[in-house]
Amino acid sequence: MKYLELNFSDAASNLACDEALLDHCEAANDGEILRLWEPANHFVVLGYSNRTAVEVDMAVCGTSGIAIFRRFTGGGAVLQGPGCLNYTLVIKNSKAGYIGDVAASYGRVLQRHRALVRELTGEKVEIEGSSDLAIGGQKFSGNAQHRKQRYSVFHGTFLLNLNLSLIETCLPMPSREPRYRQRRSHRLFLRNLEINGDSLRDGLKETWGANEKFDGVPHKRIDDLIEQRYSRKEWNHKF
Repeated sequence: MKYLELNFSDAASNLACDEALLDHCEAANDGEILRLWEPANHFVVLGYSNRTAVEVDMAVCGTSGIAIFRRFTGGGAVLQGPGCLNYTLVIKNSKAGYIGDVAASYGRVLQRHRALVRELTGEKVEIEGSSDLAIGGQKFSGNAQHRKQRYSVFHGTFLLNLNLSLIETCLPMPSREPRYRQRRSHRLFLRNLEINGDSLRDGLKETWGANEKFDGVPHKRIDDLIEQRYSRKEWNHKF
């Protein structure tokens, strides 16, 4: 597996990059990629099918200058910003689990991440809901996926030192929630790991055997996706 540490200065490019990497691997049918990145600014990201007016406080985001985007994978709305370490895995479907078994495919990824965080923190880490990692019932990592014929992308966030109070401001209670949340507010439901980001980065590279730098960033595809989707209101506010 190859690794890519690439932070764009804008949210649209970071989101487009994940989709472009999946398209690249699907077309080339060769190799796998681990990307790591951390946003420089706060922004909201909706899951593909989320309704903007339901999942986001649009008035607060507007007055606070927090832009709203939509990703191409599922899941709920999240706040991104400094203190979030994001990972993107593009892996062959033979390694992701059977294409029809969503739980199994998440498990193949999250079991590795659970073991890594347990080693770094010394705490008991659990897989909760369909795609969360939590300690003591408090979520610190949410994850999503998208599948093509040969490759799948898994991506998600590790909360290291995010301003959790800002989530309370920007995001109302979600319209759908995992049972283990038990109607808790964002502040009570979420937690930061408060571990060294470099240790987590190094651990993820080791966990996935990402030993070779990826040099084939598909910049043209990223630019096309920004123009077609991620810079457009028709995409970001489509529902």
